[in-house]
Amino acid sequence: MTQQLQTLNTTATTTEIGGTVQQYLWNYQGQEFAIAYETLGQGAPILLLPAFSTVSTRAEMAGLAKRLASEFQVVAIDWLGFGESARPPINYEPAVYHQLLQEFVGAIFQQPVAVVAAGHAAGYAMKLAQRPGVLSRVALVAPTWRGPLPTMGVQPKGAGVVRGTVRSPLLGQALYKLNTTPSFLALMYRRHVYADPANVTPDLVDRRWHSTQQPGARFAPAAFVTGALDPVRDRADFLAWCQPLPTPLMVVIGEQAPPKSKAEMEAIAALPGVQTQKLTGSLGLHEEYPAPLAEAILPFLRSPD
Repeated sequence: MTQQLQTLNTTATTTEIGGTVQQYLWNYQGQEFAIAYETLGQGAPILLLPAFSTVSTRAEMAGLAKRLASEFQVVAIDWLGFGESARPPINYEPAVYHQLLQEFVGAIFQQPVAVVAAGHAAGYAMKLAQRPGVLSRVALVAPTWRGPLPTMGVQPKGAGVVRGTVRSPLLGQALYKLNTTPSFLALMYRRHVYADPANVTPDLVDRRWHSTQQPGARFAPAAFVTGALDPVRDRADFLAWCQPLPTPLMVVIGEQAPPKSKAEMEAIAALPGVQTQKLTGSLGLHEEYPAPLAEAILPFLRSPD
């Protein structure tokens, strides 16, 4: 691993996975943005990519990171616009995150790195995997490629109106706050993210709610929810990144995932050469069930081939 670029001020940023918190200073279109990431453990490197969501944060990878860190050097990142990374009011689109991921991996790692990508991060990992010698293997956990509104059947024009409204100064902030109340977040967790409603505790909801209340917090989530961060427009385009396999690939399917999302996971798993595991869990199984997930993917991550 290369020398890290700069340690974050510990008064402003706290550990989420029990490791060393640092920042990668990323230059994008003439502006510099601080990207928070955290390193734990020693050994061959593994990059953990949290799922895109309104409450996306590297904290959701904590349980998995701690289990993998006994054998690997684990790096967990906060995406631009989420967690403790910068949240500028830019035009969030796939090109932003493709470039960020490519340049972050190039700056931080001296050797091919394994990636564990949750949810919507799957497409960004598979796009990067098209570049030879960058990734050593990829594990996709409950992978998705389509945002919530497109999954519900909302057309691009309508989704664009919603996105523009949320970005507006006054009405947008009010609408965003209505959709990030603790009660609404708890409802979404119980419906789509966690398989066991009993695991949606007040403490979990409070921590995720706090993340949504940071300055500039509404811009990137608005892009995700409305489909502006969808890395592809249809299943065929996503599957094309997996055939032929650019790197060893494992897909972990959440047994309780919503039907439309589960169908996409199973389509990837059905491709030749893809290793597959089915586990209890929904779209957030990486956060809800880190112990069985670690047990399922460790043999794949240990493999020398």
